[in-house]
Amino acid sequence: MSLFGSLFSGVSGLNAQSRAMGMISDNIANVNTTAYKGALAQFENLVTRSRGSNTYSPGGVRAQSFYTVATQGLIQSSASPTDVAISGAGFFVVNAPPDGQGEQLYTRAGSFSPDFQGDLRTTSGYYLQGWALDANEQVVDVNQLETVNVRSINGLAAATTAVELGANLDADATPFAGAYAAGDLNTWAASGGTAGVQPTFTRDVQVYDSLGRAHDLTMSFLRTGPANSWAVEIGAAAVEVDGATHPNGLLASGTLNFAGDGTLQSASVTPVVSGTPGAPVDIQWAAADGASPSIISFDFGEVGGVDGVSQFASPTNVAFVNQNGAEVGELSSVSIDAEGYVLASFTNGEERRLYRLPIATFANPAALDPRSGNIYAQTDTSGEFNLREAGAGGAGVVAPSALEAANVDLAEEFTKMIVTQRAYSANAKVINTTDQMLEELIRMTS
Repeated sequence: MSLFGSLFSGVSGLNAQSRAMGMISDNIANVNTTAYKGALAQFENLVTRSRGSNTYSPGGVRAQSFYTVATQGLIQSSASPTDVAISGAGFFVVNAPPDGQGEQLYTRAGSFSPDFQGDLRTTSGYYLQGWALDANEQVVDVNQLETVNVRSINGLAAATTAVELGANLDADATPFAGAYAAGDLNTWAASGGTAGVQPTFTRDVQVYDSLGRAHDLTMSFLRTGPANSWAVEIGAAAVEVDGATHPNGLLASGTLNFAGDGTLQSASVTPVVSGTPGAPVDIQWAAADGASPSIISFDFGEVGGVDGVSQFASPTNVAFVNQNGAEVGELSSVSIDAEGYVLASFTNGEERRLYRLPIATFANPAALDPRSGNIYAQTDTSGEFNLREAGAGGAGVVAPSALEAANVDLAEEFTKMIVTQRAYSANAKVINTTDQMLEELIRMTS
């Protein structure tokens, strides 16, 4: 019985070492495969129970495959803005082809590129999944994932939301001696100087409505009778704004007051959207031709500071006028940033966050079920997936324009290959020796 058992042990050894050699060959073949996780052969003996201590029944050996899913490979830079790697724990979420509506799977191979429909896919064809963002760039539903599509938006116009003015108003300017009423400065500009009150100083600023049209707004300043006080008006050409909301093009009017040291003391401008008038002040204006009403924050500087509008005994001059907003721009590029946001960049210099990539974590990632193309499926022993933001709750951080290399050490694999080869030869020798012993036994009994 023991001789035949030795034959079976030798055969099981050949099978186990053959399987180990297959894992080694796969590891070496995939040394340049993105985020490939090496396979390890774990041997366990097959013990058959003996009835007594005077007998022994050989059982043999078998090799179980173990994937080093939890071992991270080297993070290497990439030239593609849609390539990403995870430094730490976690996986990107993907869906199976052909339509991206199949089984939810997981991968660390972050080489994504858009297909002809704009869907981001892995090199093996799986669809990247993400949280969709609303117009305010907030996640719509953390429980709902959808395929990341970078052609969901082709153009973008950005309405102006902020204007900053840095200027000095001449403290020695002659105060206006006549009667002034709100709107007189704007009337002067609209009439070409034939009506209203001539401002002491004006400055035009170009802003954009929600449709990307450019409009010129005029900020007019008048040195009034009270010391250190200036009237201010913000207006536009009457044809460029909604006349019902802004009669004669007047958007807002008010007063700037300065302290004795030339710093801004208060800015009282009406109408404002909400809150107590101050610096900055938020006004709402409605452009003509169907654009949505926009809120613009006019920042005249910090109260008590000289970082905006000031009043010194020096000629009036403008240091800067800064405003945001942009005309319509076409989609120029797509990238993924370090927070996992999918960003669309446009020719007008604007950027829009389209999606946020969740990081899926598992209690036991080593127990995930390997599929083709460095894709893994959830199993009972891996635990349920948890979707987390990058860098939160134990999830790894996203490395943009980078890829994770295979976690295979070539030197270690070649060493294993030598050991496996010798073990295979030794098991073959066991079979050969046992055969000789059986032949001798048969010869003795013949």
